[in-house]
Amino acid sequence: MAREESARHLKSLLVHLLRQRREDINNALLQRRNEIHRRIRHRKFLLQRMKRMRMMASSAHTRPWSITESTDWWERIVMKEFQPRDWLEKFRMSKDTFFTLCTKLQPRLARMNTNFRQALPLEKRVAVALWRLATNVEYRTISVLFGVGCSTVGQCVREVCHAIVLLLKPLYLQQPSAQELDETVRLFSMRWGFPHCVGVLDSLHIPIITPPNKTTHCWNSNSWHSVVLQGVVNGLGQFWDVCAGFPGSTEDVSILQNSTLWTTASEGRLSPQPPRNRRFNYHLRHAHTVVEVAFQRLKARWQCLHKRNDCRLDLVPTMILACCVLHNMCEVHGDTFIEEWADEVGQAECVQPCDTLPSYMDDPNAERVRSLLCDYFYQQQQQDGGHAAESLPYRSIASFLHAAETTAAAELLTLL
Repeated sequence: MAREESARHLKSLLVHLLRQRREDINNALLQRRNEIHRRIRHRKFLLQRMKRMRMMASSAHTRPWSITESTDWWERIVMKEFQPRDWLEKFRMSKDTFFTLCTKLQPRLARMNTNFRQALPLEKRVAVALWRLATNVEYRTISVLFGVGCSTVGQCVREVCHAIVLLLKPLYLQQPSAQELDETVRLFSMRWGFPHCVGVLDSLHIPIITPPNKTTHCWNSNSWHSVVLQGVVNGLGQFWDVCAGFPGSTEDVSILQNSTLWTTASEGRLSPQPPRNRRFNYHLRHAHTVVEVAFQRLKARWQCLHKRNDCRLDLVPTMILACCVLHNMCEVHGDTFIEEWADEVGQAECVQPCDTLPSYMDDPNAERVRSLLCDYFYQQQQQDGGHAAESLPYRSIASFLHAAETTAAAELLTLL
C-alpha cells in the first residue's frame, strides 16, 4: 500500500510538473509573439517616417520654395508665389475658397495684437489647421514649415476645427428644408433611378491611436482602434447629417438608433407628408455609390481621416465634423478634386470592417420587403426589355438606410 501511495504521489507530481512546463512554454511563446508584433509595429512606424522624410527631401529638390527659410515661407512663398495647383495640393481647396473660409471664421478666430507680442494672422492659423487635416503629418513638421511652435500648431487645429463646426455647420451641413428635400428626391430619381429617396446613409471607421483607457470599446472587428462616422449624403455627394465619435466596436444599427437622424424620423419631421407609394427600396443596391464616393473624396481631401490620427480622442469627433463641413464647402464652391488624391487613399492602411448582422436581428418584415423589391425589379426588367440591369453603370445600389434588412431599418420604414 505504501508503494502504491508513493507511486500515485509521484505520478501526480509528474503531471503537475508537466502542466507547469506547458504553461511556461505557452507563456514564453505568447511573450515572443507579442515582442514580434511590437517590433513589426515599430518597423512600420520607422518605414512610414522614412517615407515622409524621402518625400520631403524629394519635394525640396523639385520645388524651389521648399528650401526657403520657414520665417518667410508663408508671407512670401505661399501668399505671393503659390499657383492654383499649389493651393489645391497643399490646402485641398482653391485660393478663393480659402479666403472665403477665413472671412467666415473671422468672428470666432480674430485676435488682437498686444504690447508683448503680435497675434498670429488669421489666414496663417487657418492654413496650419488645413495642412494638418489634409496631410496628417506630425505637429513638429508643420511647426518647422510655418515657423511656429508645436503647441501653437495644436492650438490652431483645435480652435479652427471648433470654429468650423460652430460657424459653418449651419451653412454647409444641415437638414434640408421641405423644398430641398423635394429637389433631392427629384435628383435621386433622375440620376440614380431611385424614387422617393432623400439621402444615402453609411458608416466610415476613422483610425486612431490606442486610447489611454477603454481600449476594447474602440477595437473594431478588423482588430484596430477606430471611431465611427455615420453620414447621410444627398444625390450630389454632400453631407446633410453627420454623427461622429462612436467607438469602433459599436454596431451600425446601434449608432443609427442613437443618432439625431433616428429621432428626427421618429418624430415625423424628416418627411411629414410621405408619398402614397411607400415602397422603400426599389433598387436594393443602387445609389449607394454616391455615399461611397463621398467618403472616398472626404478621406482623399482630408487625409487625417485616412491615416491613423494621433490627436487627443476628445478632439477627433470635432475634427471629423469639421472635415465634413469643409468637404461640403469645397463641393459647393466647385473646387477641383485631383484624382491623384483618391489614388493615395486607394490602398487603405486600415481595411474597413464589415458590419455583420446578428442572428437575433432577423426579421420577417425585412424578408417581405426584399420579396417586394425582387418583384419590382423583375417587372422593371420585363418593361425595359431585359436591358435595365445593363444600363446601371455602378456595382453598388442601396437605399436611404444601408441596413434595410435589419429590424432598425424596418422600423424606420414605418416612420417615413
